[in-house]
Amino acid sequence: MEQTLSHAAASVEELAHSFDEADHHTADLSDYRFDDWITLGVFWMMVVLVFLQFFTRYALNDSLAWTEELATNCLIALVFIGAATCIRKDRHIQVDLLYRYLPVSVSRGLATLVDLIRLVFLAYLTYLVWKYIELVGDEQMTTLRWPKNIIYWLTLFGFSMMVIRAGQITWRNAKLGFSALEKPQAYDGSEA
Repeated sequence: MEQTLSHAAASVEELAHSFDEADHHTADLSDYRFDDWITLGVFWMMVVLVFLQFFTRYALNDSLAWTEELATNCLIALVFIGAATCIRKDRHIQVDLLYRYLPVSVSRGLATLVDLIRLVFLAYLTYLVWKYIELVGDEQMTTLRWPKNIIYWLTLFGFSMMVIRAGQITWRNAKLGFSALEKPQAYDGSEA
């Protein structure tokens, strides 16, 4: 019994020391860019809208329909602006198994081709979003009668940031002479 109590006391003391260690860590926000902060703002706006929708629907039994539409639009903006962060950090899903079995020169050429295709593809999608805004940008939302082009412009901003970040990754990979596809073990998450 005494042994169990002393073991429990040691566990509690160890837990208390872990909190002391946590207090000595400083937050490093240097890795975040302005588009990350916009994504965070849109995320919290969506959280507030979803909570408001939930509260009015289930607590007050009288939901505000406009909160659902705005939360959906926030989710759209969140996805496309947040995708720029994934590209900047080179964190999108990639299949690198093939690169292990190819000669270095072939894998370097293939990785460069992948970078260029990604850049051109994202630039083309940005152009398509621009054309889409020209076609239907004047339509109005269903519940608020606000113009839908608000969400379209945020989507265009997200795609534009993806193009910029993809260009930075392509440039970084060209300077380093390898990409995360070729040497995932050497990838340290450094910024472009």
